Amino acid sequence: MTKLALSHDILMTVEKPARYIGNEVNMTVKNIDDVDIRICMCFPDVYEVGMSHLGIAILYDMFNKREDTYCERVYSPWPDLHKIMKERNIPLFSLETQSPVKDFDFLGMTLQYEMCYTNILQILDLAGIPFYAKDRTEDDPIVMCGGPCTYNVEPVADFFDLVYIGEGEISYDVLLPLYKEYKALGKSKEEFLREASHIEGIYIPSLYDVLYNEDGTVKSIEPKYEDIPRRVKKTIVLDLSNTYYPDAPLVPFMRPINDRVTLEIQRGCIRGCRFCQAGMIYRPNRERSLEFLKDYAIRMLKNTGHEEITLSSLSSSDYSKLPELVDFLIKYCDERHINISLPSLRIDAFALDVMNKVQDIKKSSLTFAPEAGTQLMRDRINKGLTVDDILSGAGEAFRGGWNKVKLYFMLGQPFETDEDVLGIPELSELIANAYYEIPKDQRNGRVNINASASFFVPKPFTPFQWAPMDTEDEFRRKAYLVNDTMAKMHNHRSLSFQYHDEKTTVIEGILARGDRKLAKALVSVYENGGFFDAWTEYFDYQKWLDAFKEHDIDIDFYTVRERDLDEVFPWDVIDAGVDKEFLKKEYIKAKEGVVTPNCREQCNACGCLKLWRGGICLENKN
Repeated sequence: MTKLALSHDILMTVEKPARYIGNEVNMTVKNIDDVDIRICMCFPDVYEVGMSHLGIAILYDMFNKREDTYCERVYSPWPDLHKIMKERNIPLFSLETQSPVKDFDFLGMTLQYEMCYTNILQILDLAGIPFYAKDRTEDDPIVMCGGPCTYNVEPVADFFDLVYIGEGEISYDVLLPLYKEYKALGKSKEEFLREASHIEGIYIPSLYDVLYNEDGTVKSIEPKYEDIPRRVKKTIVLDLSNTYYPDAPLVPFMRPINDRVTLEIQRGCIRGCRFCQAGMIYRPNRERSLEFLKDYAIRMLKNTGHEEITLSSLSSSDYSKLPELVDFLIKYCDERHINISLPSLRIDAFALDVMNKVQDIKKSSLTFAPEAGTQLMRDRINKGLTVDDILSGAGEAFRGGWNKVKLYFMLGQPFETDEDVLGIPELSELIANAYYEIPKDQRNGRVNINASASFFVPKPFTPFQWAPMDTEDEFRRKAYLVNDTMAKMHNHRSLSFQYHDEKTTVIEGILARGDRKLAKALVSVYENGGFFDAWTEYFDYQKWLDAFKEHDIDIDFYTVRERDLDEVFPWDVIDAGVDKEFLKKEYIKAKEGVVTPNCREQCNACGCLKLWRGGICLENKN
C-alpha cells in the first residue's frame, strides 16, 4: 500500500497541521486488503468546515458498517499546503490510510455551497484526476457527488461521472453491490454507469444531451438511449427512526466550526417560505421518534465526550415532541454540565422558558429571522410572521432579561420596493422601542439590535426560480439605504447593520441557476489561481469576470433576466418531488401578496403526495 503522510518538516511549516494527520477519536480502521470497495469522501472546503457536516458523518458511518467497503476522508488543503503539494508534486491523500485519492474506487464529494465549486477542481487537480469525466480512464476513480447543489448540478456536471440526487441512505445499498459485481466481471466504467442510471436517485450526466435555443436558453434535455430515464427522481428516507445515524461520530484533534454533538430531529419543513430551497427539496416533513432521539443523544455524548449538544432541523419549533425532548435533555445534560444549543426556534413563551433553563444562554443573543421589513414582503415570501409576533416575542425576551437581539433579513427579494427596504431600519427601531418601554429599573443596560442582510439569490425548485436578481449596484444601493436610514433613527446607538458581499452574491446567482456552458469558465478561474472562493480573503471577483469574458458568458443572462414561466430549466432533468405547476402558482401568489397555509394546517398539493406516503405533511392522506 502506498502511503503519502506528510513529512514532519512540511507539517511544521503549515497552518494547523492537525488538518492533515487523521487518527481522530472514533476514526474507522480497516485493512484495505479485506475490502472490495474503497470510497474517499470529500468535503471541498477546509477540514474544520467539513468535519462539521452531518451528511458526511452519516455516510461515513453507513459505508463503514459494510464489511466489503472502507470509507476514508479528504478535505481541501489550505492554500499554504496546496502550494507545497504543487511544488513538490505530492498527490492528494486520504486521512485514514494516507493512500493516494487516485487509487480509490470512488471519490465522493458533497456539494453544499456554490462558492466551493472551484475547490472541486482543486481536489481533482491535486489528486491527479482529469477535470472532465470524458477524459478519465478505467484507472481513475468514479467521481460522484451529492448534496443540495446537485438539484442543479449542471454548471459542474461535466466534472462528475455520477450524481446522487436525494438522501444517501437509500440507493447506495443497490449501487455498491452493482459496482462490486461489474468490477468482478471486469466490465468497463461506461457499462457500470449505464446500468447505474436505472437506480433511483442516480443521475449520469454523460448519458444526456443538452440542446439550446438560439437565445441561449435550454431547448431540451434528452437521454442518449431509450432505457435512460427522462427525469431522475430524488430519494428520501420516510422512516427516520429506522435508518443510519452515527452514534460514535468522529472527534477531531482541533476545534471544528461546530464543536458539539449534532442531533438531527427531523427533515423537511412545513412552512413553505418561497425563497427557501431547503424547505422545498427536503419535503416532505419527517420526524424522528422521541425514543430514537433520547437514545442517540446519550450514546453520542458518551462516545464523543462533547460538552454541548445541538438540535438540527430547518424549524425546530415544529417538531411535535419538542417539549418532551427538551425536558429530557435539560435533565440529562444539567446533571453532567453539558450545554444545550437550540437553533431554529421561534421566539415564544415556550422557547424563552427553555432558554432560561439551559446553561450559558445569557451569554448569547436572541435571534429573529423576519427576512423582510414590511408585512407585505413577509406575505410575498410566505414567511408567516407578523410584526405583532416579532414585537411580542422581543418584549417577552426583554422582560426576561435579554438585551441583545440579532435580526436576519434578505435584500433584493422579488417585487421589493424601497418602502420594503426602509422597513428594515423601521422594524429594528420598533424592537428597540419595545425595550425602552420597559421601566428603567427593570432593564439590563442598553439594548443592542444587530441587523444583518444577505442578498437574495433565486434558487432552483423554489417559487422564485423564475425571478430576476438585483444587479450588483442595486444590491449595494439598498444596503446603503438601510445603513444611512438606521444611522438617523432615534435609537441609532442601539442599532447596527451588516450586509453580505454583493460581488460574491452575483457569482453565487450565476452558479445556482447556471448550465453546462459554465464549466469551462470554472476551469479558467481555477487555473488562474481561484479557489476557496467561499472565503472572503481568497475570493477574487476579477478572476471570475475575466473567465466569463474569455468564454462569452453573459452575466445578465443568468442573473437579472426574469424567466418565462414555460422556460425549460437546466435542472428540469431532476424530479425533486415538488411539481413545477405548484411552484408557478406560488410565484403568482407572491406577486399578489397571498399567503399559503403551512403543511400542518392543510395539504397544498405540492406534489409529494403523488410520490410518497408518510411524513407529517401527508398524515391521514390516502
